Amino acid sequence: MRILIAEDDADIAALIAHYLEKAGYASESVSDGGRALATARETPPDLIILDLMLPGLNGLEVCKALRLDNRTAALPIIMLTARGEESERILGLGSGADDYVVKPFSPNELMARVRALLRRGPAGDGRPAPAADTITYKHILVDPARRRVRVGASDVDLTTNEFQLLSVLLSSPGIVFSREALLNRVWKDQTYVTVRSVDTLVKRLRKKVEADPGEPEVILTVWGAGYKAADA
Repeated sequence: MRILIAEDDADIAALIAHYLEKAGYASESVSDGGRALATARETPPDLIILDLMLPGLNGLEVCKALRLDNRTAALPIIMLTARGEESERILGLGSGADDYVVKPFSPNELMARVRALLRRGPAGDGRPAPAADTITYKHILVDPARRRVRVGASDVDLTTNEFQLLSVLLSSPGIVFSREALLNRVWKDQTYVTVRSVDTLVKRLRKKVEADPGEPEVILTVWGAGYKAADA
């Protein structure tokens, strides 16, 4: 599997590459946002480790551009940054990142995040994905085996976390999930996420599956409790 490292600090990039190699992954390093975006589009990696403060295009801009491109919309992204404030984490996750690691970081922890994200990502760990039942909900079809979502007559590209959140909600219409429960089901062992991350992800997902995101009919807010898929 190939990991793209987008990091302008040569020492940090070399450290990450070393640990990726030890873990059995191939890696490629770039040092600015423009090259990161071009490389990911030309030959999409299995995962990208993306520094927030890149020269040229910053990490947020790169992340948003990748999510808008069909070739890279589902690419697993770990945002890497020296900024640890909650607002910065929410901003990074809101741009489409799947996970967030703050510098200085433990290389072993980063490798654990890489492995966890790849297990959930489109490419998995190279092994066939276990069979899963297709979810049919009103005008939406979710095919976990092919990681495909169809809304009406159109296919919709979702990030890893968006796909997982939609699957959780649509598999149990009418059941209310608290934000904490969704954190455990969607983000699992990721550390730098909060209940506000759920709200951000729901907002992004509604833009992709709702006819009118301002008046949702699929993913409903249950005030004081959490979220649910409307009764089928």
